[in-house]
Amino acid sequence: MTGSTDSALRRARLARNMTLGEAADALNAITGGATDASLMSAWESGRRRTGMRNRAGLCQLYGERPGVLFAHQDGVVAGVLDTTGTAAVVRVLTRWSDLVEAMVSVVVGAREQLVVTGSRSREGMYLGAIESAVAERPDLVHYRVLYGPPRHRALADHLVRLLELRDPSARRNGMKTLHIGLVEPAEALERFFVASESAAVVPLPSLHGQDAFDSGVLLSREGAVGLVHHGREACASARPVETIEAVRALPVRHT
Repeated sequence: MTGSTDSALRRARLARNMTLGEAADALNAITGGATDASLMSAWESGRRRTGMRNRAGLCQLYGERPGVLFAHQDGVVAGVLDTTGTAAVVRVLTRWSDLVEAMVSVVVGAREQLVVTGSRSREGMYLGAIESAVAERPDLVHYRVLYGPPRHRALADHLVRLLELRDPSARRNGMKTLHIGLVEPAEALERFFVASESAAVVPLPSLHGQDAFDSGVLLSREGAVGLVHHGREACASARPVETIEAVRALPVRHT
């Protein structure tokens, strides 16, 4: 991905005498998203591409055309696996027990950021590890991206427990540390992964059941960083679900 520290996106913000945090708050007021200063910085430098919803919001905020604001992002876009190849794959996980162990290991190892996507989680050990990480590491920033309402009661209950542990409206060192968002529209392709700043696991759907996952891929730091940015971008564009009442209002397919 190409980029510039003096992009038109950055110049548009500076022309309005806005800090990154102020611009993020103004954008969120337009989109209802959860963008923060660090994500704004990544967009301005070209380290990350801005999604369609936030592009529209930024064009409204700055009164400029997308072809101007995002020219620095729209060069050659390469994903992590495009640039690192299979070297980013540390291990192929062929057993369900290995998959759960690796996912828990990613959570336990997270110190700065923990991104989890998908609406089908129900493994108690894994969800419990996430809750413990949120409870024990106040500086850990956790993003949970839902693709549709929770498929299982266990996940809905997990979301309630997260909200009991942390208030998404609170700030630590000036930063939100809990983000829960629901990607819309409903037909959006669901993503499944757990990623920290140092490792990631991508579960793979089972051949034996529509909602089952019994294998996956463990990725290195190089692979994880791309997934962290992807998850943060998805959460910033999602509809916030950040009260216990909002979670309980979501329909749950299976008990």
